[in-house]
Amino acid sequence: MSFQEYRKMLGQYLLPHRGKVLLLFLVILMGSGLQLVNPQILRFFIDTATSGSGQVNSLINAALLFIGVAILTQGLTVLVTYLGDTLAWTVSNTMRGDLFAHSMRLDLKFHNNHTPGRMIERIDGDVNVLSNFFSQFGVRIVSNFLMLLGMLVFLTYTNWGIGLTFIAFTGVVMFMLGKIRFFATPFWTESRETSAKLFGFLEERLSGVEEVRANGAVAYVMRRLHELNRLRLHKDRRAFLAAGVTWSTTIGMFSLGTALSLALGAMLYANGTLSLGTVYLIYAYVNMLRAPIEQISQQLQDLQKASASIRRTSELLGTKSALVERSGRSIADGALQVDLDNVSFGYSEEERVLHNVTLTLAPGKVLGVLGRTGSGKSTMARLLMRFYDVNEGGVRLNGVDVRDASLSEVRKRVVMVTQDVQLFSGTIRDNLTFFDPAITDERILQAFTELELLEWYQALPEGLDTRLGPSGGGFSAGEGQLLAFARVFLADPALVILDEASSRLDPATEQLLTRTVSKLMENRTGIIIAHRLATLQQVDDILILEDGRIVQHGEREVLAHDPESRFYQLLRQGMEGVLV
Repeated sequence: MSFQEYRKMLGQYLLPHRGKVLLLFLVILMGSGLQLVNPQILRFFIDTATSGSGQVNSLINAALLFIGVAILTQGLTVLVTYLGDTLAWTVSNTMRGDLFAHSMRLDLKFHNNHTPGRMIERIDGDVNVLSNFFSQFGVRIVSNFLMLLGMLVFLTYTNWGIGLTFIAFTGVVMFMLGKIRFFATPFWTESRETSAKLFGFLEERLSGVEEVRANGAVAYVMRRLHELNRLRLHKDRRAFLAAGVTWSTTIGMFSLGTALSLALGAMLYANGTLSLGTVYLIYAYVNMLRAPIEQISQQLQDLQKASASIRRTSELLGTKSALVERSGRSIADGALQVDLDNVSFGYSEEERVLHNVTLTLAPGKVLGVLGRTGSGKSTMARLLMRFYDVNEGGVRLNGVDVRDASLSEVRKRVVMVTQDVQLFSGTIRDNLTFFDPAITDERILQAFTELELLEWYQALPEGLDTRLGPSGGGFSAGEGQLLAFARVFLADPALVILDEASSRLDPATEQLLTRTVSKLMENRTGIIIAHRLATLQQVDDILILEDGRIVQHGEREVLAHDPESRFYQLLRQGMEGVLV
């Protein structure tokens, strides 16, 4: 990591809180100054007590002053802890928010390559490591250097020979710490990466626990978990051992320094150069040298951990979305006309999913899309949502290329419902409004009424306050679809895409959803992707895809009565026919 990267990170997140940083620095500086005072009080106390002058009042006053300074120092320590933790939480939460918002803007290809568990570790785990770096690294380093300088000045003032000796000693220690300060950084980087892999594994297996059990894969999952835990133990142990080099070096050097101070003090006391109180003062200051240098050492160890997290955080923040916004053209109001102009697309350069797809869907019309699994139906829907950009050709909404419109406007005007509806832990109200308090209960009930879902809503045990468990626990797939349709209605988009939205429903629920879809599509353009032909009785046009190419496109009524059409042949197989 370069100095510029550290400075950029600190400046970006600490500059808005410079007042709190300055206050924290001043409090730490006051505490450090008080720590320099107490040895002077004790020297006076020792020399007065050993002089035989009998100044009892002076000894009592010195003792009271020592106690007062000690209490004040502890109070400042508590204040430093409070200010440091407050600053750490404020700054780290800001960074978490930035990382999460940036991740939400990244394209789906990035998220497909990074499991949610790994992203959690990047957004939360790395930021936790950085909390001390943000809250106290800079001020601690500066204050400890100032405290170190103050003690060396006092030692030199007391005895210039001892002062010069320990100035040289401190220089050697700082030089050695400087040489080994980043020794552990690569090991901490590996440790963080291993931790991210473990979190990713846990997230995937816990979310798929039903499939794991159903397929008898519990033993394999447990074995893999033990392997990842063993790898994490190995990486963490190496990182801690590498970081321990800095700590053990400091301990060794200051054991030598303490022995040196006692030897020099005893020699100078023996020849009458120093008083007993001054010998104690030298010992105390030399012993106190250990605290700021150990704290500097600790801060450098934290810096090694932070270096790995800063690198990973900077990489994430520096990751650019493949979806580049251009001019931000607005899309005209009303139901959307959809145009795909010679579109070709592949999730990788080697293999294309769509080949030269061209079609036009008039505003207010509903298109039914048929095709076997892997034919490109869902891919076409993702391109309309601009989850991906086409490799060739163009996708236009009301004549505006989706690459020229802002992503926020595209996602506002186009809404998609899939067969796997994502529900969240919370109330029905929360799941319908996405926690937006601006959407009133009256508006929600109006949506239920217009979608003919009021009877279903009235059967809910606590109405809008009915709570759902994690991932919609307690609700069936059909009820989840009903909530999804109500969400769409509240969002009031211009284009509605239903991607296999009723493929896993029972006939009774599907019939209810069919009526709901009719209401939902009023005055809107719609695309219904389906396997079952029975779900396409309401559409105006039919599109059949095969291997990413259009094999048939036309009006439903025309194709349904044309014996030569592919759609007619499918209908002859029965309305409950399924394309697989």
